[in-house]
Amino acid sequence: MDRKHTFNIGYVIAVMVFMALFQLWFGYRDLASISYSDLIRYVADGKVASVTVTETTIQGRFSTPLDGKQYFVTNRVDPNMAELFEKAGVQITGATDSNWLTTILSWVLPTLLFFGLWAFLFRGFANRQGMGGLINIGKSKAKVYLERKTGVTFEDVAGVDEAKTELQEIVSFLRDKDKYGRLGARIPKGILLVGPPGTGKTLMARAVAGEAGVPFFSISGSEFVEMFVGVGAARVRDLFEQARQAAPCIIFIDELDALGRARSPIAGYGGGDEKEQTLNQLLSELDGFDPRVGIVLLAATNRPEILDPALLRAGRFDRQVVLDRPDRKGREAIVRVHMTNVSTAPEVRVEDIAAITPGFTGADLANLVNEAAIVATRRGADKVTMDDFTNAVERIVAGSERKSRLLKPQERERVAFHEMGHALVASTTRSADPVHKVSIIPRSIGALGYTMQRPTEDRFLITFGELKDRMIVLMGGRAAEQIIFGEVSTGAADDLAKVTDIARQCVTRFGMDEVVGQAVLEEQRLQWLGDGPGAPSRRDYSEATAREVDLAVRSMIDQAFASAKELLSGRIADLRAGAKLLLEKETLTPDDFAPLRRAVELAPAA
Repeated sequence: MDRKHTFNIGYVIAVMVFMALFQLWFGYRDLASISYSDLIRYVADGKVASVTVTETTIQGRFSTPLDGKQYFVTNRVDPNMAELFEKAGVQITGATDSNWLTTILSWVLPTLLFFGLWAFLFRGFANRQGMGGLINIGKSKAKVYLERKTGVTFEDVAGVDEAKTELQEIVSFLRDKDKYGRLGARIPKGILLVGPPGTGKTLMARAVAGEAGVPFFSISGSEFVEMFVGVGAARVRDLFEQARQAAPCIIFIDELDALGRARSPIAGYGGGDEKEQTLNQLLSELDGFDPRVGIVLLAATNRPEILDPALLRAGRFDRQVVLDRPDRKGREAIVRVHMTNVSTAPEVRVEDIAAITPGFTGADLANLVNEAAIVATRRGADKVTMDDFTNAVERIVAGSERKSRLLKPQERERVAFHEMGHALVASTTRSADPVHKVSIIPRSIGALGYTMQRPTEDRFLITFGELKDRMIVLMGGRAAEQIIFGEVSTGAADDLAKVTDIARQCVTRFGMDEVVGQAVLEEQRLQWLGDGPGAPSRRDYSEATAREVDLAVRSMIDQAFASAKELLSGRIADLRAGAKLLLEKETLTPDDFAPLRRAVELAPAA
């Protein structure tokens, strides 16, 4: 219960107490308390004008004031006093012992008791269920953190050095505003942190507040929008009003896309109107506050393409800071941060962990270190070894092992040849990543086996030859089944999906087919969130071109399959020996099977 509600309840109680005291003072000012014997004597002497008889008392008025008292009261003793009063000519009336204050309290006190029980016992439950908070519905839900409460500095954020450099200016401005105003410069009103999920956008914002040592208002974009129209706009106003009172400070809005989605030209209904009003209020507040007072607005999103253009124009969110997936050097720095409190064996090298985790985000690496510690704890070890990290990577990428899934001998043999086909083709292809591990242990995500490759370096540009080699490696398992068993199975469904995607992108996005030509036929699909079902790429070409695209994709896949068969046909002895050994051990590394080491020898120098 906030101070405003406490003040209202206290005011009501004070008024009631004042009224009770006033009644007591008014009643006893002219009231004389007499004995029953005095009453009989006064009646006999004709000094009593009238009386009011209740169940327990007799109240009356003197004919003439006695000692300055006009009224009197005494306890009722004889119930047959009426005859005495009649003989003396005293006017008699009847009454009850209750008064107006007692009547009011009999109604008010139960109400106050019920309200108190609701406020102290049920209000928290109602808020958790979404049924309470009507009084505070227009108040901001932003959480305020001080420097000692954020507990995060730039030392806790690794792998995003460029972003830290840009945000260091914000910290410097909050610490020394006059330095930037000396030459007329102003700090950007808003900074938008953009990047895939798990790259540390929220952590970076808290680190900025921790470094600057200023109040930190943190709120999610979805908390502005409610079922009542106008509530979101009121919360935006309240948030910025709190920030002005606490300046210098930082406002952080997480998941800005929930609040700042682009407005539709078609008028909406209900919630759509509420979202637009909230967005309009945010735009108004961004235009209305002066950054020189020390208010910095940070926001984070992983979907910048759906934000309203008015939100991203200069003067509102002036700067966009990208936090992308870390490269190999960045992954090493992130792993070092998370391994601070983990007891590792001497042979564990951060460089090796970074090498087997391409594409991992900061959150993925934090989860990897934790999973490795859990694996080591489960087997009763004192230190976390490199094998524990490898098992953790396999668990994250391929799922947990399902040794309880029993395959028939024929199925296990087919899976062994399939995986060994991938591994041998990868070891023979020069631009393919070296083989790290081959296994035929089923995994929880449905895979009956897998081949893990370890990149030697981060790649930002890929040639057409390298893409073709990737397709050949993907078709290696299907080619091995065709060579050994004379037919293929459904086990290569995932490989076919991946190789088809690569081939189609080569044709429609990268212009790598001579027949179709060097033209972009399909838009680049969103890489951060992935394309779900029902979201196909837009096609801007004719049916004739579509046929050429289909023929070119089919040709690339057929060539990759033929190349894989040719490579494996020249290494048929290694294929049979490797599959036999894999059936015995279920898991192989290049140290266990010598032909797989050739990948290291053939790999290009870094």
